[in-house]
Amino acid sequence: MKLGLENKVAVVTGSGRGIGAETARALAEEGARVVVTDINPETMAATTQALKADGFDVHGVVADVTRAADVERLVGETVERFGGLHVLVNNAGFPKDNYLTKMPEADWDLVTGVILKGAYLCSKTAVPHMMAQKWGRIINISSRAHLGNPGQANYSAAKAGLVGFTKALSYEEGKFNITVNAIAPGFVETELMRSLANYDAIRDKWLKATPMPRLGVPRDIADAVLFLASERAGFITGELLHVTGGRYSN
Repeated sequence: MKLGLENKVAVVTGSGRGIGAETARALAEEGARVVVTDINPETMAATTQALKADGFDVHGVVADVTRAADVERLVGETVERFGGLHVLVNNAGFPKDNYLTKMPEADWDLVTGVILKGAYLCSKTAVPHMMAQKWGRIINISSRAHLGNPGQANYSAAKAGLVGFTKALSYEEGKFNITVNAIAPGFVETELMRSLANYDAIRDKWLKATPMPRLGVPRDIADAVLFLASERAGFITGELLHVTGGRYSN
């Protein structure tokens, strides 16, 4: 199936590893020219080099998505190198879990800042380029946690905020042929998840509660991104796609 992504230019934030890295690879496999960007220089470089070694047209940029100057440099470098920007995947984000009464203010600010402010800054900077070319795709990586998880008030609030942001932006940008959608992954086996001290307990809980008899993998999310980025999804906007194996409630 042709997805219409050949020579499209895509930026995937937080793509040094995990879901972001797999999404960058999936887009590159469809012929897109991809900018890998992450705050971590080592993971950004490793993912960029791996994709280049496989013959893909990619570029790596170190950027902090909570800093306007970094985002402007990221988008400027993308347009200068590839001549445009068609697909933005706002993927950067991570949890710092604790019960609210024990949660440091810094952890609230960090988690909500990367997820929400990052999506705001990246979208605001990318949208004018999409408006000028009358074509664009913005895909925000939310989470099943938008429904609420104990110990994740910061993460759940930020991911729920992304859903509202998606719907609001879809109304603003539709007339420019720009679609804005969100994906809500469930439990996805990544390096970050496997590094958690309580990983085994979380994994076992998910397996018992999920209708599908397996955990998610990064490619499950990347494939959903491919569809929403494609020409096949040109009349879909303002939507939230759950990729959870069927699990919704706690």
